[in-house]
Formats: sequence, structure tokens, C-alpha cells
Amino acid sequence: MTDEKERADLFRANRFDVEHALSMYAYSYVNLPAVGLYDVEALRPFAETIESCHIYFIGYLPRVLVSDSEQHDRTVSIHLDCLGERRSVSWEFPEGACLRKVDGFWFVEGQDGQRYAPTDDQILVRLSQQHAPLEFDVRYIGQSFGRDGSRSALDRLLSHETLQKIALRQAPPGHQIALILVEVQPNNQLVTVLSPHADELDHDGSRIQAGLDKLFGTSERERVALYEAAMIRYFQPEFNVEFKDSFPSTRLKILQDCYEKDFSAVIAEFCFDNIPFVLRSEKVAAAYYHVAKYNLHSEEERRTFFSF
Repeated sequence: MTDEKERADLFRANRFDVEHALSMYAYSYVNLPAVGLYDVEALRPFAETIESCHIYFIGYLPRVLVSDSEQHDRTVSIHLDCLGERRSVSWEFPEGACLRKVDGFWFVEGQDGQRYAPTDDQILVRLSQQHAPLEFDVRYIGQSFGRDGSRSALDRLLSHETLQKIALRQAPPGHQIALILVEVQPNNQLVTVLSPHADELDHDGSRIQAGLDKLFGTSERERVALYEAAMIRYFQPEFNVEFKDSFPSTRLKILQDCYEKDFSAVIAEFCFDNIPFVLRSEKVAAAYYHVAKYNLHSEEERRTFFSF
């Protein structure tokens, strides 16, 4: 009974019975070492995805090197050097599969002649599954959009001053400077909370319809800018200055449209399954999933969106 009364009191404190939040999430990503920026051939298979990536994370990631491989019956193991330790990852293959090495490259060949060699990402995912996950230490977050999305994150990074500053400092021992290029979802997503005991009730459904109408007026450029700002506020990266303390704020230009559309909150998510590392920063603990959510109105103006 007490919990029900507290929840009812909470709902009654809301000004509106219908509140909307603009929700954005990372749709796809490409990760690579910073030195890989200039390897045109290596980037070619990811070219289509990269063109849609407007957000970038710069950080430190443990360097993982393949030292050896071996086979015992159906089990093939790859031995890795990581942070001064030897770690091994293994796969089970069908009977008759054989580990081979040609020109320094390891692969497994089946009885049918088919060859299998895990990609770097597959090795890192298996490393995280069979050992402690690698940690991507976020040091800077930025975005590049250009007119009509004509510039990608890669375009910006090729001449990025902050990346050069981070490179001059050098990565910690056993680490390398790494990049994650992120595509923000290509459509808009609305999260709605209904509180039936609010001060002002939506008897005709106009607030729900207004939220839908305004949501689809939010452009890709706006989503990219808001996603970047929310992630900077969340991770508090060392080399970022803007948005670390000012987001959200009524004074920020990128939020003016959200206030005009009467959104109550913005949500930015970085959530991928089978990503080969966890993200962290000096302010945020390591985790696979990160959700940055911020109310756009003060407690005095309106009951906060994330109070329940």
C-alpha cells in the first residue's frame, strides 16, 4: 500500500500526463587502430558502413598480438600476448579439420578443403568471452556531419588535431590508440510516459499526437549532434571541453529545437552484442551497454522524466 501511495504522489507531482523523450541509439560501428586510418585497402570492406558513421570515439585499447597456434584433437587454440600476459582462445572444429600455416598466416582446413581463419574482431570477442573483457578507455568523442551528411567521422579524423595531441602523448604501456566510428540510428524513436494523476490531462490525445508530429521533424544532423553531446556529458572524456558540464542546458543551441518541440528528455544508447571490448572512462565504469539519459527540465519546472 505504501509503494502504491508513493507512486500516486509521484504521478500527481507531474505537470503533464503525457511526456515524451527523444531516444537515439548506435546503429552500427567500425573499430580500428588509429594507424589504420591510412590503410585504404584494409578499410575498403567497411567503406559503406564508414560513410554513415558520423560519431567517433578515440581511446586507449590493449594491444593484442598473436604469438602462436596449436591443435589438440578437434580443439584449435590461438595464443595471444596481451598486457604482458599470455592468453589463449580456442575453437572446436569438426573431425578431420587440420591447423595449417602458409606464409606466416594460420588457418584451419576442413576435410572438404574449406578454410577458416577468425578475424581480429572474432579473436577479441572470444578473448572477452574466455577471459576478462578488454577495456576501451574513452578519451575523446566527436562528430562530423557536413552538409546533408556529406562528411563522415573518417573524413574528420584524417586531419584531427585532438587525435594528434593524444598521439603525441602516446598510449599507456601495452596499449594502442584506437577508434570506434559509430552510426546513429537512421530514424527517430520516441519514448512516452503516461501518468494519469498529473496536473494537466490530455483528454483529446493532442499531446500524444504532437509528440509524434514533432518527433519526425527531428533531422539526422540534430540526432548526431544530440548523441555526441549526451555521450560527452556521460563519459566526461579527458580531451573534451564542450558539453561536459553544460549539457543539458536551455542555453545550448543544439537543444533549442527539443525545447520548442517540448521533449522532456533525451536518451543516447551505446549497446551492442558481441562487441570485442567494453567501454569505460575515468568517470564511468567498464560495461558493454551504456545509456546516457538526461531530463531537459528542472525539478521545479516539471517532475523529471526518469523519477520512476
